[in-house]
Amino acid sequence: MRVGFGYDVHRLVAGRALILGGVRIEHSHGLLGHSDADVLCHAISDALLGAAALGDIGHHFPDSDPRYKDVSSLTLMQHVVGLIMTSGFRISNIDSMLILQQPKVAPFIADMRRHIATVCGIEINQVSVKATTTEKLGFVGRGEGVAAYAVVLIEKGK
Repeated sequence: MRVGFGYDVHRLVAGRALILGGVRIEHSHGLLGHSDADVLCHAISDALLGAAALGDIGHHFPDSDPRYKDVSSLTLMQHVVGLIMTSGFRISNIDSMLILQQPKVAPFIADMRRHIATVCGIEINQVSVKATTTEKLGFVGRGEGVAAYAVVLIEKGK
């Protein structure tokens, strides 16, 4: 068994779509980044890569590469899952946390879990997505950005 940890943060800006866990959420601001800037998928992908000692998403998908401009982070995650499987591992579970002040994302969590489970080739009950605020403290509390954490367990495949 191996455990991986991931973290990501992106700035909220006007004129961009807000995509979290592969779900487009109506909001006045979206996340700034080279890809679709889905912090949840990025944190999970980094956790998966870390568990298998395969680097990080910045190494695999550099923001200097035009192939990844505005790409779906679910597509990037699908590539990461392929790397994990090629390395002889399978995903046992994913536990993740979104940290944002607004918008409220509880109505979208089931869809996020479904998207992530599908891309990872696992059951929805192996994917946890939670959300919290920072009680209006810090850059998240001021509505300047969104952060995400993820912990994953991978095991040698059978």
